[in-house]
Amino acid sequence: MRQGLSKRKVGRQPLRGAARIARLEAQLAAQAALIEQQAASLAHSQKIFDRSSAAARIGVWQCNLADQALDWTDVVYDIFDLPRGSVLERREIVKCYAPESAAELHVRRSKAIEDRTGFGLDAEIVTVKGNRRWIRITACVESENGVAVRIFGLKQDITEEKILADRMRYLAEFDVMTGLANRGRFQSTLQELTASDAGKPAVGALLLIDLDGFKQINDTFGHMVGDECLKQVARRLEAACCGAELVSRIGGDEFAVLTGPQHGLSAVSELARAIIERLGEPIDHGSALLRLGASVGIALFEAGTSSELLVRADTALYQAKAAGRNTFRIFKPSDTAGMPGHRAA
Repeated sequence: MRQGLSKRKVGRQPLRGAARIARLEAQLAAQAALIEQQAASLAHSQKIFDRSSAAARIGVWQCNLADQALDWTDVVYDIFDLPRGSVLERREIVKCYAPESAAELHVRRSKAIEDRTGFGLDAEIVTVKGNRRWIRITACVESENGVAVRIFGLKQDITEEKILADRMRYLAEFDVMTGLANRGRFQSTLQELTASDAGKPAVGALLLIDLDGFKQINDTFGHMVGDECLKQVARRLEAACCGAELVSRIGGDEFAVLTGPQHGLSAVSELARAIIERLGEPIDHGSALLRLGASVGIALFEAGTSSELLVRADTALYQAKAAGRNTFRIFKPSDTAGMPGHRAA
């Protein structure tokens, strides 16, 4: 009897072992399937990251602080026009940075490592192929036991963004036709120069310039010729006022010049004479010589607001035109009677 029971137990053991092996194999198969699924998901995520990184021109970088060894993703190589996977030497990469950007990078990087923090910087580079680009750097410092061991972050090509921002800034501050500063920049500069400051010398001047004879040229030859005359006037005015703080076009045929502390009364008078002489030179227009003139009103920087200074220069300009044009006048306090309407600054 006991022998029969023993034989049945022995018979069950191989069955139980086979079932256990089957279960283990099933578990292994399920784990393998899960790993394969996770690997596929990771590969898909990596593909999305790579495509997004390439589209946004953003790459990942890191630097081991012990030996300064660099590690880049492909996009960073592309930004610097280097073959992907090529050997990187940090001292050579730093040479790609424009001098000002390299200096600022050194300061911010050193401070971040010292404080074990991070930094951000927009930097200009010239790639190994000679392409000039702007990149946005973000960086974080990793520490172990209070010691900085690694710095890492992102590098993004922002060249197009920089060009667009510069273009928008240019349109906000410069006259598109002549390239001179526009009325908005003139107003802000005038306010800065006339701001109350006890330590600032009350010297320098505002010169308002109005073209004589421009309307006749515009009406006779058309706006295209008139525009070319304005461009020529702008070039001549810049040449005559090379030492001025600002040369601007503030209206159709109206220009303004702001001078700094280097211009006293005598220098301002000489500048006005030079402007009238240069703008009075004939403009060659094919078979015709076009002639313009210039009247100049001057207000020396004195106590008062920018609006008050503009009124004084306007008054002097009115007097220059009344005196026969192609001349200049300097505002005097006694000239307030009979002042014309003025432009708000």
